[in-house]
Amino acid sequence: MKKIVVIGLGLVGGSLAIDLKKNSQRTVIGVDKSPIHCKKALALGIANEIGDIHAVADADIVIVAVPADAIPSVTESVLDTIGDNTLVFDVGSVKEQVCNQLKDHPKRKNYVAAHPIAGTEFSGPEAAFSGLFTNKINIICEQKASDKTILDKALQLFDELQMRTTFMQADEHDKHIAYVSHLSHISSFMLGKTVLEIEPDEENIFNMAGSGFRSTVRLAKSSPAMWTPIFLQNKANVLKSLNEYIKNLESFKMLIEQESNEDVFTMMQNTNRIKNILDGIVK
Repeated sequence: MKKIVVIGLGLVGGSLAIDLKKNSQRTVIGVDKSPIHCKKALALGIANEIGDIHAVADADIVIVAVPADAIPSVTESVLDTIGDNTLVFDVGSVKEQVCNQLKDHPKRKNYVAAHPIAGTEFSGPEAAFSGLFTNKINIICEQKASDKTILDKALQLFDELQMRTTFMQADEHDKHIAYVSHLSHISSFMLGKTVLEIEPDEENIFNMAGSGFRSTVRLAKSSPAMWTPIFLQNKANVLKSLNEYIKNLESFKMLIEQESNEDVFTMMQNTNRIKNILDGIVK
């Protein structure tokens, strides 16, 4: 695993490159359609050199870390070009579409549909850092469609990154991730939008925003270029999660209108059990 090509030099792709090139025997070649990203990646030491799609022809590993709507076509182009023993994986948070598009590709066995659940609200090469993936969950979808040797190589790499890997079917992944990730980003963006609309005085927002608001709206600082295609590619699951969320908001609104003290308290108290789940205390 000496020659690694990383396509997409943003937060995730850049952070992978940083950690994988700690092994001095490896060469990381960065590929990005943005000349600015390429220049920054070289300056920051994220990549050893900059190349193009042709660099994948003799690569040992190819990592596709581009926006969700570009992952299927870019990955397909990579599979068209690679050698027989190359590991290819993407890091996108929507898996069903890319798995469906690639299911009949002659080199589907070389592809591992991965989703390292790690990130921040920042983007671009300058946001990349070492250790982003340490102790994070990594989901691999449709693992039986990958060649065992290729899959083992991927697992070895994720173990090196100190990730904990689990397995899922692509449709199940997309359904669950819509609730626990995509919905939270939409909620954060819409909270930020609401406050901007009802509070025109930016100084008031700055001066009065407590830690609760700041932590809840943090994700609204994320890249729209990244998240727009995610929401649209996972449209059916996102809409279902949004409908449930809106229903709960309407119910809570109604209880407040009715000044139903006990019911407002009970709804929040019942929701408190999310703390135990997130703390790993599961029944």
